[in-house]
Amino acid sequence: MLSYSPNIHLICFIGLQIFFFSGISPAFANQEASQSATTNISPDVISQAAQEHVTALTREANGRFTITAPNLDNRLRLPQCPEPLSTGIPNKSSLSGTVSVLVRCESLNWQIYVPVRVQQVLERVVAKTPLPRGTVISAADIDVEQVELRRQRGASFANPEQLIGSKVKRPVRLGEIILASDICLVCRNDAVLIKAGNDGLSIITEGKALSDGSLGEQIRVQNNRSKKVVTGIVSAVGEVTVRY
Repeated sequence: MLSYSPNIHLICFIGLQIFFFSGISPAFANQEASQSATTNISPDVISQAAQEHVTALTREANGRFTITAPNLDNRLRLPQCPEPLSTGIPNKSSLSGTVSVLVRCESLNWQIYVPVRVQQVLERVVAKTPLPRGTVISAADIDVEQVELRRQRGASFANPEQLIGSKVKRPVRLGEIILASDICLVCRNDAVLIKAGNDGLSIITEGKALSDGSLGEQIRVQNNRSKKVVTGIVSAVGEVTVRY
C-alpha cells in the first residue's frame, strides 16, 4: 500500500519554481551555444597571422626586414575559426614591396587577402661622388650604405673591393647604387690576364678582351701569342678564367 506524505506538495512546488524562474533553461542554453558558435574573429588576429607568415619566410633571407601588416576594418565580419588559420602567398616569390597574403579558415570556407608591407634593407656599394663615363673606380669613389632593395634595378655589389680598378661604362650619380651594368671589370680591347686550365693545373698568359664584361659574365678573349679566340669568365679586374 502506498503511503501519502504532505511533503510531496512542497517538493513539487519547489521543482516548479526552479523550472520557471531559474536563469537557465534548455532553450536558453541552446541559444547561448548558437551565439558562441557564430562569434566573429578579431580583424587583428587575421592581420597578425599574415604578418607572422611573412616573418617566417624572411628568417633565412639576407638583409634586415621591416614587416608591417595593415589594421583591417573593424566592421569586418567573419566567423571565429575553430582551427588555426591557414596562410600562404599564391603566385608570389619576391618578398619586397607589398605582399598579398591569403588568410583562410578551411573548415568554414572563408578567405581574405591581407596586403603586408615588406621593406628589405641590404648593404650595397654606392657612388660617393659623381662618376663620369670612363672613370677608373678607386676606393675614394665608393661607399657602402644600407639601401632598400626596391631601389635596386639589377645586379649590384656588397663588397667595395669587387669594383676597385673597374671602369665606368655609363655615368653614375652621387648616392646611386653601382650596378654590374654600369661598369666593366674587363672592357673591350683591354689587356687581360687569361687563366686557363682545370683544378689541378693552371696556365697564365696575356691576351686582349674582345667585349665588355662584369664579374661572372662570359666574354671572348684573344690569346696574344697564338691569336686563338676563346670564351672565358670575368673573374676579377683585368682577369678572365678559361676552364678546360
